[in-house]
Amino acid sequence: MINITFPDGSVRQFEDGVNAYAIAESISPRLRKATLAAELDGELYDAALPIHGDHALKLLTFADEGGRWTYRHTGSHILAQAVKRLWPEGEVISFYRQGDFVDLCAGPHLESTGKCKNIKIMSVAGAYWRGSEKNKMLKRIYATAFEKKADLDAYITMLEEAKKRDHRKIGKELGLFAMMDEGPGFPFFLPKGMELKNTLLEYWHEVHKRYGYVEIQTPIMLNRELWEKSGHWGHYRKNMYTTVIDEMDFAIKPMNCPGGMLVYGLEPRSYRDLPLRMAELGLVHRHELSGALHGLFRVRCFTQDDAHIFMTWEQMKDEIKNVIKLYTEVYSTFGLSYRIELSTMPEDHIGEKETWDFATDILKQAITEMDREYKLNEGDGAFYGPKLDFHIADCLGRSWQCGTIQLDMQLPERFELEYTGADGAKHRPVMIHRAMFGSIERFIGVITEHFAGAFPTWLAPVQVKVMAMTDRTMEASTEIAAKLAAAGLRVETDLRNEKIGFKIREAQMQKIPYMLIVGDKEVENGVVAVRSRKGGDLGTMSLEGFLAKIAEEVKEKSID
Repeated sequence: MINITFPDGSVRQFEDGVNAYAIAESISPRLRKATLAAELDGELYDAALPIHGDHALKLLTFADEGGRWTYRHTGSHILAQAVKRLWPEGEVISFYRQGDFVDLCAGPHLESTGKCKNIKIMSVAGAYWRGSEKNKMLKRIYATAFEKKADLDAYITMLEEAKKRDHRKIGKELGLFAMMDEGPGFPFFLPKGMELKNTLLEYWHEVHKRYGYVEIQTPIMLNRELWEKSGHWGHYRKNMYTTVIDEMDFAIKPMNCPGGMLVYGLEPRSYRDLPLRMAELGLVHRHELSGALHGLFRVRCFTQDDAHIFMTWEQMKDEIKNVIKLYTEVYSTFGLSYRIELSTMPEDHIGEKETWDFATDILKQAITEMDREYKLNEGDGAFYGPKLDFHIADCLGRSWQCGTIQLDMQLPERFELEYTGADGAKHRPVMIHRAMFGSIERFIGVITEHFAGAFPTWLAPVQVKVMAMTDRTMEASTEIAAKLAAAGLRVETDLRNEKIGFKIREAQMQKIPYMLIVGDKEVENGVVAVRSRKGGDLGTMSLEGFLAKIAEEVKEKSID
């Protein structure tokens, strides 16, 4: 007999050689039907294979990531079998058999291909064998599969909606940014895009000041010796842009942290100075392959909203909790939820295991005490310390990795950073690398798709458009726009000799939150006719009344 431990901690005995399907059947026929694969001691395992010896077991359904992978992996074999029937002359080197189709594969797979339904081919593209253009061009088939047809239909609908929200398309339509052949991967921000970016940065400054950060700026280019000391020259050299100045190698920074180390080391530090929270909006450059470039999501030049927090070991947990609190506030401002992944010590790491275990345990305690759940990502930490990754979910349910909290026990050692403790002795601080948006440019891409370009009033590049109904109201419209601008609003006028319906439709296409229509009656009565992007005609109100309404909306950063 063998002992099987389940996720809830319970232990049951089974015959040696039992498989996960039989175990599921012993619990309930319904679970047996839903089981697609198993997780044995944390590793994905084929549910049809025998289990020998004592193990921890989790039965996986389509609700689990491993279950979905197994389902779609089996679907890929069904698709490959169909291709093979159409073109039977491929070479055969195989170990996995599926009817008349044989393939080299480690699995796991479903017990029957009849269980894998609702497979849909998404696209077909060309691909060179082994990525070399010297080889033959092959066909790469992209497909997906879902357990239920309704889920597949919902997924297709989501993709169609995602196409409409593509930030590259919206960015062009709204005049936010442009990508030029003269600078592949280096975005050009246009006037309206700069309004959006600057508004986002103003919010960044405001919230960081409130959370006790000081702001610094470090040079965009530093010498090779610094990058060797930090470890980037050895680990990241192929992604760095370099040059030579006065016969000395320099690199344009791909990251801000080494500059932060130098700032900390400029003067003696005391335990009374800690925690020291230094934030930086640093312009960084990283060489990305041309095929990987994608709008604002993958660029070669971006603004990283970094922060480096220097602290004592005793302050770690409170500082981690403070950062989680900051992230929660900021993401909720944009209507974004998030989930947390905790990544632990990788095989290629620096430092003692005891130190890693202590730091990892501190991260777990901080998350738990903040009433947040997390998913364990074993062995995926940075080489210098464990980390938390924050995956935000947009309105379509898509996940974007933005925020991160990385504990670093190594760079302070490399740079010999110190502080004087209460005991008068010298101590080594520990450090947090922390990025909230990750990249300002990428975050703009994310929220552009999240809001489909219809940014909330506080964030919109143009908040109000004032429209003259006739030539007689042009002067009044200009005066109204000037008063709105003086009150700090971002405003445009439309004084063209066009029908008002045309002007309204165009403003709607530009996704402007509010339109003020100025006709003869409005001028005569000292009011404005107000239309909103969402609510349509709101009737007439005094300019002061409208200003009070929009000011409150901006102040509250409403997203409704």
